[in-house]
Amino acid sequence: MSRRHCFALDLVDDDALIQEYQRMHGPGCVWPEVIDYIRRRGILDMQIWHRDDRLFMIIETSDDYPRAVTDAVARDANERWEKLMSTFQRRLARADNEKWASMRRIFELGEHSGKAS
Repeated sequence: MSRRHCFALDLVDDDALIQEYQRMHGPGCVWPEVIDYIRRRGILDMQIWHRDDRLFMIIETSDDYPRAVTDAVARDANERWEKLMSTFQRRLARADNEKWASMRRIFELGEHSGKAS
């Protein structure tokens, strides 16, 4: 069984930086070691959505997420990637010390009945 988590983050409000951030997340552009790290953590699927200077990330995780990653190469690559990405990113105003601020679901269609014919 998997679990879904949602997060929000803002980008530095600079068109050139935003375009570069998008390019760096295109197919084949994220470092393979980072992809390996993400999967080793127990992330089964990840999507990042973008609007203006706002990002929204959805991850589907295994039940044992987050897993410890013992592979030093993958950990080091992820740390370098995160440091690089931090030049593009800024925390939400009320996110405390969280980089990606976790979000809470407040609506799910399946929990509601309607008048559908």
